[in-house]
Amino acid sequence: MVAGAQQTVTVRRQGRVAWPVIVAMLVACLFGLTRSAFAESLDHEIDRLKADVADLSQTLYELEENVLYPVDTQVAVFLTLRNREGLDLDSVELYLNETPVASHLYTDRERDSLKQGGVQRLYIGNLPHGSHQLKAVLTARSANERFVRREATHPFRKRPGESRIQMTLDAAAPDYEPVVSFQEWK
Repeated sequence: MVAGAQQTVTVRRQGRVAWPVIVAMLVACLFGLTRSAFAESLDHEIDRLKADVADLSQTLYELEENVLYPVDTQVAVFLTLRNREGLDLDSVELYLNETPVASHLYTDRERDSLKQGGVQRLYIGNLPHGSHQLKAVLTARSANERFVRREATHPFRKRPGESRIQMTLDAAAPDYEPVVSFQEWK
């Protein structure tokens, strides 16, 4: 009988050890499920915050544009080529009221874009209402392989609202002398 009693004690001890293990496993499973739900909730919250940040970033950009370039005082200068084969632009410098505001050195790709009818925005900024002077200095190579440098000025009056000025370069055969013309867009 002693042997049978010893067997019963061993089984009871194993049963006592099994219950804490089972309880620990159940707690771990519940914790894992809770953690998974928490992580999913956290991911959803992060996605919502990212969307909010993107919206705020767009709003901030629009506000900066309105503050930095208010439409009432905004002026923009654009460049086009009339005769697309007459000039290979090297550089353009732009001055407003004798103050340099923009300069650009052209790459082959940019030259090709202008020759295909592209329009380049050279400058965007703010000016008070009143009389102003725009000066452009350009260097280029003409179709007859001469290097040329030209200065052209355009007096204009800044009125309330957005002002846009188109600067057009032309160099017609046979002498390919560059001619710069200005047009104010309404």
